[in-house]
Amino acid sequence: MSDVTLYELAHARTGDKGNRINISVIAFEPADYPKLVEALTEERVAAHFASRRPSAVKRYLLPKLHAMNFVMDDVLDGGVNDSLNLDMHGKSLSFHFLSMKI
Repeated sequence: MSDVTLYELAHARTGDKGNRINISVIAFEPADYPKLVEALTEERVAAHFASRRPSAVKRYLLPKLHAMNFVMDDVLDGGVNDSLNLDMHGKSLSFHFLSMKI
C-alpha cells in the first residue's frame, strides 16, 4: 500500500475525561479495515502523539464495526478544566490523528 493519509480511509470520533482521551477510528470501507489494523499499532499511534507525551496508549479492536478505539492517558495537560491549552482536546486531537500517514 502506498502512503495515504488516514482521513482518506477512515473517520474518527472522540471523547475526553480528565486527562484521558479516547479516539475511535472507523473505516469507510470494510475492505480497508485490515490495512488500518496493520498500520495503526499502539507504538505507531504513541509516536504520532509524542508531542503530547502519552503515558499509555491502548488499542481496542472492534472488527464487526470495522473500527478500533484508542485510549491515551496523560495527553490533555491535566484535562480540560486544568489546562490552559483548550485547542488540543477532543475533536482537535482526532483531526491530528486523521492527518497521520499510513
